[in-house]
Amino acid sequence: MPALSAYSNTENTSLVLLQREGYRCWYNPETELCCCERDGWDFAANSFTELLGVTKIYDSHQPTEYKEYWWKIDEPRLFEDVPQTPPDFNPVWRRQA
Repeated sequence: MPALSAYSNTENTSLVLLQREGYRCWYNPETELCCCERDGWDFAANSFTELLGVTKIYDSHQPTEYKEYWWKIDEPRLFEDVPQTPPDFNPVWRRQA
């Protein structure tokens, strides 16, 4: 059991964090997408929790102008080598207080 997972009970927390970062959020019933905008940059995802992750990419890059694939990081190429088993660690929820 992870200490935190993306699930419906993280949606309000994600909305609060997005608003604290200056994003204006809405849900589009036609596309069934969660959306937000800040300074003319707009984003969409299947949930507000996913949207929080998408905006993290924007906040990390801090682009000053739009160009195609402004968000990409090509190197290092990590996705192909993501381990299929977790590293050895002691989960926080198992630790004694």
